[in-house]
Amino acid sequence: MPTVIDLERPDSPDASQLISELTADLHPTLYPEASRHGLSVEKLLRQGVAFFVIRQEGAPAGCGGILLVGDDYGELKRMYVRPRFRGLGLGKLMLDHLADYARQHGVALLRLETGIYQTDAIRLYERYGFTRISPFGEYREDPFSLYYEKRIA
Repeated sequence: MPTVIDLERPDSPDASQLISELTADLHPTLYPEASRHGLSVEKLLRQGVAFFVIRQEGAPAGCGGILLVGDDYGELKRMYVRPRFRGLGLGKLMLDHLADYARQHGVALLRLETGIYQTDAIRLYERYGFTRISPFGEYREDPFSLYYEKRIA
């Protein structure tokens, strides 16, 4: 069975489980409450985030979402790959999928916020061509956050 990426509601059982694992994986003791910017399932739904689950051999392996901010940019949300599926290129496949989704909706710029301790994610984003920027949107300077963007047009 091939790798597939499906559009899914964030409150579906598989998506909710992946989001819960991501939240636990973000080392809550390392990040103060004010520096935790991950959206809850309810906020993902309320803000209309397009949310996707990637499956490997039928098993839910990871997730990612994108919030389109008009046609200015798409903000990546809740990117995660389960540890046992890491190293298989699924993160890059999800980034490709989210970039394609943005382009299909007339958006040519991706942005994201990530925590300073998420070294695997930072490596993935930088290898993918994201570059560091100042805080954007509602974000403010935060010593626990890094901000990135990438043009995809």
